[in-house]
Amino acid sequence: MMSPYSVVSASALLVSLLSSPVAAQLHTLCNPLEKDCPPDPALGTAHTFNFNSTPPSGTFNTTAGEVKYDKDTGAAFTIAKQGYSPTLTSNFYFFFGRTEVIMKAAPGQGIISSIVWKSDDLDEVDWEFLGSKPGEASTNYFGKDRRDNTNAGYHPVEGGVQADFHNYTSVWTKEKLEWHLDGKLIRTLLPKDANNTDNYPQTPMMLSIGIWAGGDPGQPKGTIEWAGGPTDFDAGPYTMHVKSARVEDFSKGTEYSYGDRTGKWDSIKIKEPEKNSTAIENINRPPPEPEKSVGEKWDALPSSTKSGVFAAAGGVGALAIIALLVYYFRQRSRGQKEAARYAAEQEAERQELEQFRKEGRDPDALEHEATEYNPRAMGAGPNFSSYSAVPNDHERSNSLNSMDVPEKAAAAWDPTSSGGAAPTGHMPLLTHDPDAAPQRSNTFDGRAPQSPSQYAPEPPRSNTLR
Repeated sequence: MMSPYSVVSASALLVSLLSSPVAAQLHTLCNPLEKDCPPDPALGTAHTFNFNSTPPSGTFNTTAGEVKYDKDTGAAFTIAKQGYSPTLTSNFYFFFGRTEVIMKAAPGQGIISSIVWKSDDLDEVDWEFLGSKPGEASTNYFGKDRRDNTNAGYHPVEGGVQADFHNYTSVWTKEKLEWHLDGKLIRTLLPKDANNTDNYPQTPMMLSIGIWAGGDPGQPKGTIEWAGGPTDFDAGPYTMHVKSARVEDFSKGTEYSYGDRTGKWDSIKIKEPEKNSTAIENINRPPPEPEKSVGEKWDALPSSTKSGVFAAAGGVGALAIIALLVYYFRQRSRGQKEAARYAAEQEAERQELEQFRKEGRDPDALEHEATEYNPRAMGAGPNFSSYSAVPNDHERSNSLNSMDVPEKAAAAWDPTSSGGAAPTGHMPLLTHDPDAAPQRSNTFDGRAPQSPSQYAPEPPRSNTLR
């Protein structure tokens, strides 16, 4: 299980990254030189973390920004604006060991790319790359947070640190600390040369890789000067890339703890060296499976489940067919009733027309521009108007779709008239009184009253009786 202190120390490491090697001090929220602190979860193995994708869950924390992963360029650490300093910090510690980081540093005045080891009692080992100095790498160390401005070393890098990837390796034992550049040893620190071992880094370390702005206007003046000057955030973004990091723990166990307040390597206690650490379990845990498609989920179902689905689908289909049949028969019955009613109406009209012929009356002589012809209503009255504008026989159409309106009537009718008694020139309308002046009927096929201005010239009406 991960120690709760690992999160605390991650925050403390971020503070260390924002510290000047000249003026600032490291911080820790629990210093084992001063009080009892939670144990540190051990790595207890060697593993290469390839940053072409997110590292295994539980192995690293991301702080102060976002780290993006790419299959070709690895992890990208970007300062997009003021206040950003994206950092990967391990959830595990190694007690003596080796790290090997394949990295390309970021450009930019005041921008610092870094590889940092840090312990709970503030031992520290560094690689640092100043954006304003693309041709060199810096190495450094501290013991128990004792600042010494003479500790830093500066090393030329062929081809520069920003143009391409390089291998930055540190190897650490109780006998010596080495820095290697692209496989070549460039610096060695012996314990006796670090204040007679007192400032020699020798307590369990966590790994942090990140980028920060030493030239941020909020930094102390000494930090800004050391970083190469103020950072112009508008000229960014500034990005460093890390392809991989191999971390090897020279000890094996589940946890490391401080046995006293000395901070000496021989006071560190290793718990359960015969067991695998939580870090090993996290590393070996299979990655979560990608979301399956619907087809893949179907293929993964057992045959019994598929049979049940088919049976259920068949039941639903049968219900749908039954519903469709019920709807069909209902519609068929309704259609038969409507057909019978229509046939009855046609027969009634046929009989009425037959009666008209016997009486010598011609229904085609009725006015066609007013109310619809209704043989029942018309048959009830004794007289029919002879004032009509029915076309001559050669002009008449029996089509249901068209009939020519007489030229004289159509030309004389003014549809914008205001109604009332029809003045001269209005289309003559049907009336029951042959002696009365033609009047417009306000009843049109049973619809609500209309004013004359609402009538556009009506389409030709067929004289074919329905």
